[in-house]
Amino acid sequence: MRFMIIVKASPESEAGKMPSEQLLTEMGKFNEELVKAGVMLAGEGLHPSSRGARVHFSGTQRTVLDGPFADTRELIAGFWLIQVKSKEEAIEWVKRCPNPMESDSEIEIRQVFEADDFGAEFTPELREQEARLRAQM
Repeated sequence: MRFMIIVKASPESEAGKMPSEQLLTEMGKFNEELVKAGVMLAGEGLHPSSRGARVHFSGTQRTVLDGPFADTRELIAGFWLIQVKSKEEAIEWVKRCPNPMESDSEIEIRQVFEADDFGAEFTPELREQEARLRAQM
């Protein structure tokens, strides 16, 4: 099972404040544990929303909204993509993570859809296309 581990933004991360050397060291150790355990697929921090944009879809219309975005609790400051056996294992890994912010913070855990989750609508042709695209990546 793959899970996206989502680090929620904070006022500090949205202000562009960089992590301390101590936090970078602690996160490096945590990332090393994930890699050595063979569960980490990817992981990155994100620039603040002031450097981002959103694209709103309404039918065929597209509207671009430049950051910053107001509600910090709904923003993402970084992520990991991990592969583990269960949600419980993902939770145990996240509980071992250093606090990613100076202040209180929150990390969200979301399971990534797999091909079988889509049912019959994900036809053999669509599965083949997906496999071909993944091989090209």
